[in-house]
Parts: sequence; C-alpha cells; structure tokens
Amino acid sequence: QVQLVESGGGSVQPGGSLRLSCAASGFNLDNYDVAWIRQAPGKEREGVSCIKSGGDGKIYYADFVKGRFTISRDNAKNTVNLQMNRLKPEDAAVYYCAEADCTESAYSLIGIRGQGTQVTVSS
Repeated sequence: QVQLVESGGGSVQPGGSLRLSCAASGFNLDNYDVAWIRQAPGKEREGVSCIKSGGDGKIYYADFVKGRFTISRDNAKNTVNLQMNRLKPEDAAVYYCAEADCTESAYSLIGIRGQGTQVTVSS
C-alpha cells in the first residue's frame, strides 16, 4: 500500500522541541520532493519546509521557521524528518507531509499526503 504516515506530534511548552517523522511505504521517498505543511484551525494551510528529491537535495524553509526547524532525509528508514526547536504558540497546528514539487517560493502538492500529526504549543 502506497502511503505516508506522520508521527512525533505532541504537546510542548513554548521553547520546547519536537521531531516529526514522515514514513513512506510502497515507494522510495528519496525519488520525490517532500514538503511539510501545516494548518491551524481557522487559518489557511501554509508550507513549512521542503526537501528536493535525492538527485537535487535542495532544502527550503518558510521564513517563520528558518533557524528553528531542520528538515532531513533518512533513506535507510525511508523517512523525511522535521526537527522543530524553539517552538512558539503560533507553531501549533496539524502538520502534514506530502509529495510535492518545490521551489524556493512555493510548494505544490502533487501526490499523496499523510493523515497529519497534531502539534500543540502552550504553557
């Protein structure tokens, strides 16, 4: 079965850290651009970060996460991870990973998407 499954969400205090993981099954994730996107209640979906396919490897971040979040691949596990540090209350959202076509300015979701994982940031 071809699917993406996110994990690693949870509840943290401001300033805390979480590591999200996007695990692929049924296909090689390294062959695709993978984007992390998020959506909070009442807000539009927004792109967080993207890593280009293995042959390219470029990485992009939204300005609001630069210096705090790090995206990476673990090809041995067929995953794309998102390390989130210095979390802020405004980072709270459901985070999704998805097959994408990414440029520095836009992440176009072109394929399958995971079910999402909830991130809560509050004191």
